[in-house]
Amino acid sequence: MRLGSTPRRSPAHRPPTRRPLARLSAVAAAAVLVVAGCVPQEGQGPGETPSTGQSDNGGAGSGDGTTDGTSGDGQELATLGTSAAKDLPTDPAEDPAYAAYYEQDITWGPCDDVEGGSELECGTLTVPMVWNDPGAGDIDLAVARHAASGNRTGSLILNPGGPGGSGVDFTASAPFLFSRPVVDAYDIIGFDPRGVARSAGIQCLSDEETDEYLAGTGDMGTEDPLEEGLAWMKRIAEGCQQDSGELLPYLDTYSAARDMDVLRAAVDSEQLDYFGYSYGTYLGATYADLYPERVGKFVLDAALDPSSTLDEISAGQAEGFELATDAFLEDCLAQGDSCPFKGEPAEANQQLQNFFDSIEAQPLETSDPQRPLTVSLAQSAVLLLMYEDGLWQVGRDALAQGMQGDGSALLQIADLSSERQPDGSYKGNGMFAINAINCLDHPGIADQEWQAKEAERLAAEYPTFGPSMGYGATMCAQWPVPPLREPAPISAEGAGPIVVIGTTGDPATPYRWSQSLAEQLDDAVLLTFEGNGHTAYGRSGGCIEEAVDAYLLEGTTPQDGLTCSSGG
Repeated sequence: MRLGSTPRRSPAHRPPTRRPLARLSAVAAAAVLVVAGCVPQEGQGPGETPSTGQSDNGGAGSGDGTTDGTSGDGQELATLGTSAAKDLPTDPAEDPAYAAYYEQDITWGPCDDVEGGSELECGTLTVPMVWNDPGAGDIDLAVARHAASGNRTGSLILNPGGPGGSGVDFTASAPFLFSRPVVDAYDIIGFDPRGVARSAGIQCLSDEETDEYLAGTGDMGTEDPLEEGLAWMKRIAEGCQQDSGELLPYLDTYSAARDMDVLRAAVDSEQLDYFGYSYGTYLGATYADLYPERVGKFVLDAALDPSSTLDEISAGQAEGFELATDAFLEDCLAQGDSCPFKGEPAEANQQLQNFFDSIEAQPLETSDPQRPLTVSLAQSAVLLLMYEDGLWQVGRDALAQGMQGDGSALLQIADLSSERQPDGSYKGNGMFAINAINCLDHPGIADQEWQAKEAERLAAEYPTFGPSMGYGATMCAQWPVPPLREPAPISAEGAGPIVVIGTTGDPATPYRWSQSLAEQLDDAVLLTFEGNGHTAYGRSGGCIEEAVDAYLLEGTTPQDGLTCSSGG
């Protein structure tokens, strides 16, 4: 059923009014991490075929789910290692060797280090570090609960995406994310996945080094931008290896999905009720494939296509963010004099490129004399704004200030993107965890010459962010652990019905990925939000929310093909 327009948001779905930058902070915490990389880096651009001397850990294909070590167009993929969590001889929930994990209870107490977490309770869940060797040591996962405020019907597990997003921090936003009836009925539970934030979070650079990395100001001893990017990736990999080398091979999504089954047992649920955003759809689909009989109510919003290779993900995002930039500029021009860009959309796009070029030549002064706005930071800020069209006014104002010579507002947005705090420390470790997880989960094309040609194509076709999204597989070649998973469809036969949601103007997870996942799953329905920005639930104006809430609260499966519009 197609709804040509959406109803006004009902009181049950209306979130409290928040200041624009406060709202932006919530967006940053929930969805800032791009699936294929943390932020645009100056060192990831087109150019000569790199000579890395590293193993061939590569990037993309047609996403048809071939499982013979090649991409859909016949290109050879990187050589794979083996996940310790994919294939186990027994169901751990029924195996005495795992009984101590599955029989544990979470001791809930205050959340002392969660901003806005006064309504939360926090605890710890212990899981095996190596799933096929439960005697090899443990990991303690941080868990948070927003207890049901009414008649409790169960627990709803969340993942905010990333990979690398903190589910503990995200759960503090539960009253803003969900309608009152859902908050009344469910204990809403988030966790920091292994290697993320409070759950044995990996650390790879000092705060000072991270500043240099994000600003693109570190002297890596090379004049070539690509070689500089490779040097940074190697430096990050070496730092991660030194800090967390024992853990790095076990940060794949298969392992995280196994952990989630222990969490299911710890909250006394026979089936897992789950809401995953962005990368969280990949984690949820992986769980459903491993444990189809334990799938309860599952909502996967802004899907990642499991059959995609790393380069295909990069290409999809380069296109998605280019289209989002075009939509932002068209909207800006429609505002008249308040828009810092002038003329036709193509002219506005060129003005934005010229602005970036000018900052690359001469960084802008900011309110912090020690931190000028570099082109890397400016692009990070603009990229973050593409996640939420409700923040485009913030973007217009920040860009207007920047084009008048003051980079303070854009720097503030860039800092929100990386979770940099006023004292110079970083709240999370998402920019490192995303590399650790993605490089394990997504192999790509091993041919370095192909990589160079693909990088040139992305830069030419998608000039805003395409130059920073090439060579993903080459970057992962620096990682100390090989990829562990083939790109392949997920059917989760026996699970369902699963609700998949896609947004037509989603820059980070293009709509066709949600279509693809819904087609792959054995029993799924696809909901479509016609709008801009990343994810749909909580942003659609009421239509998507009402359909999903009826599913969560009453078990009413939405009609497959339901389409909601952001228009009035």
